[in-house]
Amino acid sequence: MAGNRDRFSTFSTATRLKQLGERTAAHVYRSQTRRQVRRSRLTGRAALLVLVLCTLVVALAYPMRQYVSQRSEIAEQRRAAEAAGRRLERLRDEKARWQDNAYAEQQARKHLHFVRPGEISYIMTDPGAGSGAAERHRTGTAGSDRPWYSNVWDGVDKADRPGE
Repeated sequence: MAGNRDRFSTFSTATRLKQLGERTAAHVYRSQTRRQVRRSRLTGRAALLVLVLCTLVVALAYPMRQYVSQRSEIAEQRRAAEAAGRRLERLRDEKARWQDNAYAEQQARKHLHFVRPGEISYIMTDPGAGSGAAERHRTGTAGSDRPWYSNVWDGVDKADRPGE
């Protein structure tokens, strides 16, 4: 019986290990199948969600870009309108000043050196500017103290002599 018992115990241990291995393999296979089913279900949902989000992003990207660029253009146009309004106010003020005869006379006296009959006009020059005018004439730079036709003629002479 002892031999039988060893054989039976060996058989039963081997059988038990085989059955245990089969059960374990079946359990692992079932759990992997469940995980794969879950993964594939989640992956499908995730893929659908990503597809919907990408579609929304693509569909809304151009209108959003247009909206943002139009908002910036509107802001720029408002700034330009405000600047034009300020310039218009300055020009209206200047026009109102020019309507005054005293202001027009003051500007004519200042810029055009107009004088009333019987007045004597004096133009003060800087004494150091005299030597500078002669120097400007020699170097060829046009001076404001020379007549305009002299400056034009000097320009023509310079154009004829490009090497200098």
